Amino acid sequence: MKKIVTTTLLLTCFIAFSQQKTIDQKVDALLKRMTLEEKIGQLNQYTGDNAATGPITINPNKQSEIKAGLIGSMLNVLGTQHTRQYQELAMQSRLKIPLLFGQDVIHGYKTTFPIPLAEAASWDLDAMKLSARIAATEAAASGIHWTFAPMVDIARDPRWGRVMEGAGEDTYLGSRIAYARVKGFQGKLGDVNSVMACVKHFAAYGAAVGGRDYNSVDMSERMLWETYLPPFKAALDAGAATFMNSFNDLNGIPATGNKYLQRDILKGKWNFQGFVVSDWGSIGEMINHGYVKDSKEAALAAITAGSDMDMESNAYRYNLAQLVQEKKVSIALIDDAVKRILRKKFELGLFEDPYKYSNPEREQAALNNPEHRKAAREVAAKSIVLLKNEKNILPISKQTKTIAFIGPLVKERKQNMGFWSVELPEVDYDKQVISQWEGLQNKVGNTAKLLYAKGCEIEGENKDGFAEAIAVANQADVVILSIGERRDMSGEAKSRSNLRLPGVQEELIKAIQATGKPVVVLINAGRPLIFNWTADNVPAILYTWWLGSEAGNAIADVLFGDYNPSGKLPMSFPREEGQIPIYYNHFNTGRPAKNETESNYVSAYTDLKNSPKFPFGYGLSYTSFEYSNLKLSKNKIKSTENIEVSLNVTNSGKMAGEEVVQLYLRDKVGSVVRPIIELKDFQKIKLNAGETKTVKFSIDKEKLSFYNAALKWGSEPGDFDIMIGSSSADIRLKDSFELMKQ
Repeated sequence: MKKIVTTTLLLTCFIAFSQQKTIDQKVDALLKRMTLEEKIGQLNQYTGDNAATGPITINPNKQSEIKAGLIGSMLNVLGTQHTRQYQELAMQSRLKIPLLFGQDVIHGYKTTFPIPLAEAASWDLDAMKLSARIAATEAAASGIHWTFAPMVDIARDPRWGRVMEGAGEDTYLGSRIAYARVKGFQGKLGDVNSVMACVKHFAAYGAAVGGRDYNSVDMSERMLWETYLPPFKAALDAGAATFMNSFNDLNGIPATGNKYLQRDILKGKWNFQGFVVSDWGSIGEMINHGYVKDSKEAALAAITAGSDMDMESNAYRYNLAQLVQEKKVSIALIDDAVKRILRKKFELGLFEDPYKYSNPEREQAALNNPEHRKAAREVAAKSIVLLKNEKNILPISKQTKTIAFIGPLVKERKQNMGFWSVELPEVDYDKQVISQWEGLQNKVGNTAKLLYAKGCEIEGENKDGFAEAIAVANQADVVILSIGERRDMSGEAKSRSNLRLPGVQEELIKAIQATGKPVVVLINAGRPLIFNWTADNVPAILYTWWLGSEAGNAIADVLFGDYNPSGKLPMSFPREEGQIPIYYNHFNTGRPAKNETESNYVSAYTDLKNSPKFPFGYGLSYTSFEYSNLKLSKNKIKSTENIEVSLNVTNSGKMAGEEVVQLYLRDKVGSVVRPIIELKDFQKIKLNAGETKTVKFSIDKEKLSFYNAALKWGSEPGDFDIMIGSSSADIRLKDSFELMKQ
């Protein structure tokens, strides 16, 4: 039996090797037939000319270039009808090399899921993988081969608008989410329900100085390797097909022209076999950086550094041939980039059937699948974070007779889509998006009377609607306020220095709170906001982010307890902008503050607490959980051994709920200083009322390792604290162990 299994395994490995070899042979054979101009054409990506309905008129210059084989990829071409029109042009080229179609499918295609930061708040890896899978299914059915997602940048500065597109501040959580999202998008390359993932932005974009988009990044090599690179490596380990470089310079070198990032790390140390695409125009933007003097030098710097495809700067199109003729760029460098792109086209099966993703019947079925809406509702509910619930105002009783729903976002539809939603021109958003008002109507039916007042706009100083809002609130048994940002206030190029609630919204909250009615506030946003008065005075607060197509139904599910909120914050919420950047896993200092009030000659503010308003990992439930019986299999281990950790978690409340059990470690002494606390594992468990479950973790050498001053990865003997709790600031159980010298 053992011999049969071994033989089968060897045969499987041989077949897999033979298939890859066959693709490589096909790539090599095609490459030999290509002219230099055709090779360079594969390195160019242009944006499309989409239209609302019917055939599109393609720019004549693009038509001729596609027919000549001088374009390798298009973005912003939506739908099977339109992608087929472009592909038919490519099939008129001499070598009939198919186009790749890319699109920013960030958190859903037609079915829009919560923004990525909101999904990260679910701490539910299976849910995030499912979200990406459904997005891939719909996008692929619409002719898309490739999504420019996931964004895996670690972000500790909520002034940066693109925090909405990532997984927050923590490297471990971000790495786990990066892996899950890549697996969800890609499935198996070549399957018509999958798209290639593009991991972005390589690298350290999330550390832009001042939280200002596109700004410089300056950091130590150790911080780069320990904090910012691991999510990229996790995505690569998940099989990510492509990477995108970032707009920023890193320690003085633009990422697009950064050989250390792209050749030494990504393609060298990590042996990445896919291809790298520039961000929009970033090759040409190296001129603005002051790194190169013109487009020709930009092309030279980018191709030398390892950028394989030029998105929309035309630097390769108009300069690479001359650079090769001048022997400044070797043909081997061009060939390597072209082979990486062609290999993915073969893996997708586009040479066998260039139109395999252009099936209108499959498109209609995928875009109208009711199971996708059901999943969007479930993921949205999981993404909501309960920040406060004094006197158990939530969940709202289903016997409540009159409910006032007030605020500028109550009846909005498109706002719920959040930034980076796919703008499908033929979609009727009145039918596609469930507003919060509609969700509440669906929930209560005829059992309760719903009252509405807008109160104010999102921005501006006009308070004319306050009187009506107060009058409506006075008629109700409970008041729900829906406030926050517009969807376009968080996202790319949406950096903000002021993170307060816009306009007079917090004044509206004060006015409604003064009525004495029970008040629930929903905060809709794409980033952590500052709302101190509301946090201190309003009894119930739900952070609802931007939740997508099923926002209204999901919010109603949580408001009425049909789903018990389980979200946990993936980013710390500051008290004031002056604390930023703020994150939980900071280093200690030689003069640490012993408490929140101490400020004399210690590392503290004289006018503000050090701690965030709401810490990383924080989130409440309608039930309560007790932690007990922490056990370690041993208190001393060698580097070759593991510690098995177990504890009991009991649902001590009256309704079923989910808890994210978080395991943190602290390396008490190191050759370089270590964070005061670091997330190293977590489990999300569901417990019925009164139920107890035993949760188990395993701690191995990898969880104890870090980069030392010489950038060498490994563990060091010494003492470690283990902390398990409900958030980074709510540690329930503690113990310690020793990693012994060998």
